[in-house]
Amino acid sequence: MYAVNMEDEIIKYLPLVERVVNRIGIKSQEYEKGDLFNIGVIGLMDALHKFDASKKVPFESYAAIRIRGAIIDEVRKNAKLSRYKMARVNAYYQVKQSLEQELKREVTDNEICKELEIDSKQLGEIFDSIHYLASMSLEDTLFNQEDEGIELKDTIKDTSIISAEEQMLEVEHKQALQVGIQKLTEREQLLLSLYYKEELTLREIAEVLDVSIARVSQIHGKTISKLKQIIQEEMS
Repeated sequence: MYAVNMEDEIIKYLPLVERVVNRIGIKSQEYEKGDLFNIGVIGLMDALHKFDASKKVPFESYAAIRIRGAIIDEVRKNAKLSRYKMARVNAYYQVKQSLEQELKREVTDNEICKELEIDSKQLGEIFDSIHYLASMSLEDTLFNQEDEGIELKDTIKDTSIISAEEQMLEVEHKQALQVGIQKLTEREQLLLSLYYKEELTLREIAEVLDVSIARVSQIHGKTISKLKQIIQEEMS
């Protein structure tokens, strides 16, 4: 590909880079949004060099994977969710499960706050942490039993070689996920569809739901938490 054509292609797909950056939603002191965008452009260039049209895979789908991979590979070198935040997430899961077993119903945010001795703002921060983990790896967030001390690098798996056991487990996970989603409310299902199927950004979802971007992050985190518990109950 000639340099001038490469430059034209890069410019053409810059909106794709921005979209991937917005969807990842990484909050890191080490990286500004502009830094992530620049890393994403490197991933885009790599995709343009390596794309094989004969594979009959849409370029945008292929490029999005390369862009996201380049960003996560760079960020995971330094980033992790602190043990303090993970301890808060784990405490939230434990309290929620304990209260629901005791009360035989879904508990309210106020009841969880009272039990954890935190306010609504701190609960929102817990939901933000869950959203962050899910944006890195939805499967690990939903199915991982040992979350404490998890690092970003731990949520990125090598999928180049998949064993028969892993394939069976993947099928089981998909079935549990489908059942779990059906038990969510219509609004929760809509949010997951917009985020994972339609691949809208948090800003776009905020416009659809008529709430703030921060609120979308928290609703997503809360929905993932609820789905995680449903799936664990389904698979137990």
